[in-house]
Amino acid sequence: MKGKRLDWFNICNYTFLGAFCLLTIYPIWFVLIGSFNDGADYMRGGVYWFTRDFSLSSYSIVLQDDRLYTGFKVTILRTVLGTLISVFFTSMVAYAMSRRNLIGRSPYYWFFLFTLFFNGGLIPTFLVFKTLGLIDTFWVLIVPTMYSVFNMIIFNAFFRELPEEIPESAKVDGASDFKIFLLLFIPLSAPVLATVSLWNAVFHWNAFFDAMIFTTDRDLMPLQLYLMKMIREADVISNSQYIPPQVKQTISVQTIRMAAIVISTVPILLVYPFLQRYFVTGFMVGSLKG
Repeated sequence: MKGKRLDWFNICNYTFLGAFCLLTIYPIWFVLIGSFNDGADYMRGGVYWFTRDFSLSSYSIVLQDDRLYTGFKVTILRTVLGTLISVFFTSMVAYAMSRRNLIGRSPYYWFFLFTLFFNGGLIPTFLVFKTLGLIDTFWVLIVPTMYSVFNMIIFNAFFRELPEEIPESAKVDGASDFKIFLLLFIPLSAPVLATVSLWNAVFHWNAFFDAMIFTTDRDLMPLQLYLMKMIREADVISNSQYIPPQVKQTISVQTIRMAAIVISTVPILLVYPFLQRYFVTGFMVGSLKG
């Protein structure tokens, strides 16, 4: 009887998980097959599981847009630089906060927590960036993300779990705090470094709001902002006079939008499965006692 109940539980569990996976994967599959379908044929409806009339016309239209390559360049550069700078400065603050002899550690900690839940708002932020000369520059995408309170707490929890004998023995040998942080703590913190780096990279890859608000230069348009504009302008592009008539017959607004979505999401979809295990590590790091 016990084994029978267990079998029924497994059946229900696997059925539920299978249905959940299908609901998660199907929207991606639906966009993928739609992007490879002939636009005029797609407008007839009924393309739900497989491509009915294969065509690359929508991709040819999207790939001819120079903004796509600018978006890739800006997003890749932002992701690499933003991740490296943010991880370095955030971990450095976390190291200082993990030292029990830091003067004023408790007031600093509560001040950081306050900024985690409250901010000055969009307009004051814009005015501050304008005063600093960051508006319409690439650094407006990098400087505001140099430090994260949440990631500092994650780093701090990990650093406080490391044996106290490590920095003490290093100080006996004459090492400074910066050398202890850079040569001892950083090499021992590979799991949390990988986790926070992945979080930062995903954030920068998907970010578009800051570029939309704080930049107007077309050369500073990240990939996701390009995607948003492409989705909005797909009807204009599909009716452009520069597109040959024979191509117009094989595209539609919907297939152009789907092609743009696929092109902009494929890189992160290819990378994510290889880094997924670090998300699990991140949750374990976050569960460490402070």
